[in-house]
Amino acid sequence: MLREARHVTIYILITVLLGVGIALLVVAQAYYLAKVINASFLEGATFKEVQDMLLLLLGLIVLRAVMQYLSDRTAKEAAIGVKEKMREKFLNKLVANGPVYVRGERAGELLNTAIEGIEALDDYFTRYIPHLLLALLVPLLVLGFVLPKDLQSAIVLILTGPLIPLFMILIGKLAEKKSLRQWQSLSRMSAHFFDMLQGLTTLKLFARSKDQTKVIARVSDAFRANTLSVLRVSFLSAFMLEFMGMLSTAIIAVFLGVRLIEGAIPYTEALFILIITPEFYLPLRTLGLSFHAKMSGTNAANRIFEVLELAEDQGKLRTGEAEKPKLDKENVYSIFTKEDIYQEPKYIAGYGEEKRVPWLTFKNLSLSYGKDGSEVLQNINMTINYGESVALIGPSGSGKSSLLQLLLRFVEPTCGEIFVNNLPLKEIPPEVWREMIAYVPQKPYLFYGTILESLRFGRPEATLEEVRQASQLARIHDYISKLPQGYDTLVSEAGRSLSGGQVQRLAIARAFLKDAPFLLLDEVTSGLDNENERELLEALEDLCQGRTVLFTTHRMKTTIHADRILIIEKGRIIDEGSPQELLGRESLYAQFLSAKGREEQ
Repeated sequence: MLREARHVTIYILITVLLGVGIALLVVAQAYYLAKVINASFLEGATFKEVQDMLLLLLGLIVLRAVMQYLSDRTAKEAAIGVKEKMREKFLNKLVANGPVYVRGERAGELLNTAIEGIEALDDYFTRYIPHLLLALLVPLLVLGFVLPKDLQSAIVLILTGPLIPLFMILIGKLAEKKSLRQWQSLSRMSAHFFDMLQGLTTLKLFARSKDQTKVIARVSDAFRANTLSVLRVSFLSAFMLEFMGMLSTAIIAVFLGVRLIEGAIPYTEALFILIITPEFYLPLRTLGLSFHAKMSGTNAANRIFEVLELAEDQGKLRTGEAEKPKLDKENVYSIFTKEDIYQEPKYIAGYGEEKRVPWLTFKNLSLSYGKDGSEVLQNINMTINYGESVALIGPSGSGKSSLLQLLLRFVEPTCGEIFVNNLPLKEIPPEVWREMIAYVPQKPYLFYGTILESLRFGRPEATLEEVRQASQLARIHDYISKLPQGYDTLVSEAGRSLSGGQVQRLAIARAFLKDAPFLLLDEVTSGLDNENERELLEALEDLCQGRTVLFTTHRMKTTIHADRILIIEKGRIIDEGSPQELLGRESLYAQFLSAKGREEQ
């Protein structure tokens, strides 16, 4: 965490210097206060005689208040700077890891880490770090003023001072496990609550909402018990630290009083030492009280850095071992242009018997991911030609979606390589490559906002007329026009206020608007009725024109218009050919088509 705070080091140093300055002001304040009391009560000085010292004392108090305000402000600025950077890095790493990693984690737990976890760093940097440095500097400063005036009091400070950090360490060992359990129970409660909100429909459908409420109550009670356990230790620690500080101050007061009666020490010096003695223990006591903030920040940071380090490891995998220059957006687009692929620029590939030119190639590609490292794709060798429409079919769990995840650069192959027009795909920056892809998933996600904002998601600069044209091509414009606010109609989170077919058509409209040359479709007609499916297929047929297309499907009739079909089973390509070729022989495709036909009857 200190490494992450390097960019706010100046704020931390200013906070510490202001703390040292405040300690010096306290010493000066104690010195003049002792002189005023001695002059007024023992020497019989008048108000006018001590007026200057009283005004100086007032100035010291005001200056101390100003420096305390500035100290709190700079400490807060340091914490804000660290939290802002950490939250940005955390979210960037989640995005860099992609949906494959996020699907393997509990969304509520990640959300709690991104919000409450990073927020827990606030006290760590505003209280613990500055107080840790002040606990080292201020006692030495106070000791430097006491030692020349009274050796006996200095020895008491030297002997009793280390007892407070020692006790703090012992208490910390007891509280560390309790604080970790508190953080884990908070993350578990957040994850359960988020799951319940997402699955509320299912809970109501199966009449299990009361059971889930009991689970939430049990998890909440565990968090309550862990929190109270931590607070008990914290209160005990605070009591003991205050008690030890007061006891040590009382011992010095007794020694000073005895010697004052004997006339062994002047009254002014004795009172000065007695006033600044609590300042010797104050930073140590404050550090002890901030120890809980340290544990909370450390527990949260452990989870934060677990994600950051995992993301960094996966990022290294993406870049490849060799240091190669990456293409930018301008020259990467050349791999999609016909002039760069065909020897004769005027030649345009069409459907039918015309010769196809190899464009996307998979060579000896395998993929393993997940916590168990299971292999989902094995030794894939295939080619997709430029301008070709390829259907990828196979049983559920055969690896179809994983193949799309590879093309979207959400995961990297365990071995083997993908080439685009003979160029290794890993040499193209993922963000540049994705600009050339239009992806329509099985369940498109719509963020909360207007329909217009959802449609412009992939192309924010698009004009309203371009948005309308894309909507017309996707067969959704008429529906939007009938809404009271039209394209300014608000859509709820995840598009829950729309039907499945409407969400799919909005996703297709986004693909039309993006106008990318490579199109990926993942089970886009799944779960739709016949009427919605027919309209969707008409829109998709227009969308596929002039583009290289790879789509997965369980609806066999959607494969009839494909140029070629690839059949995948258990992570391997087991057969391929045109629909006519596969139907002409006893293939898995023919079996699928026959089975689907019987289901529809």
